[in-house]
Amino acid sequence: MSDPGPGREPSGTPPRYRRPAALFFEPPDERADEEHFFSLESISDPRELLDRSTELATAFQQAADRSVEYQALAAAQLADPARFDAWNAAAIADRAGWTEDYAVKMIEFGRKLRGRRA
Repeated sequence: MSDPGPGREPSGTPPRYRRPAALFFEPPDERADEEHFFSLESISDPRELLDRSTELATAFQQAADRSVEYQALAAAQLADPARFDAWNAAAIADRAGWTEDYAVKMIEFGRKLRGRRA
């Protein structure tokens, strides 16, 4: 951006002021347009919309399944009795927003996953 202040001039001459640079485009409008979800709203062909939305749903389901596995691994690590600061199922449930029964199942699932990865 141009400096509106005085420019560097040889000593003895009065300073020249620079003009701001001209805009060659309109700045983007700060207002948010309608919500866009992976550009699905712009697909007009129902076959293409079905294909693309099915791909997205499958990808999200796989991501959710993978995230649950990582939750279980973390729960198993936190509950590991070999840790000096091991958490009980109630503490893990409280941290994750689960019931205590679900935390116990996730700890067991995480231990099975750890056994497969070792």
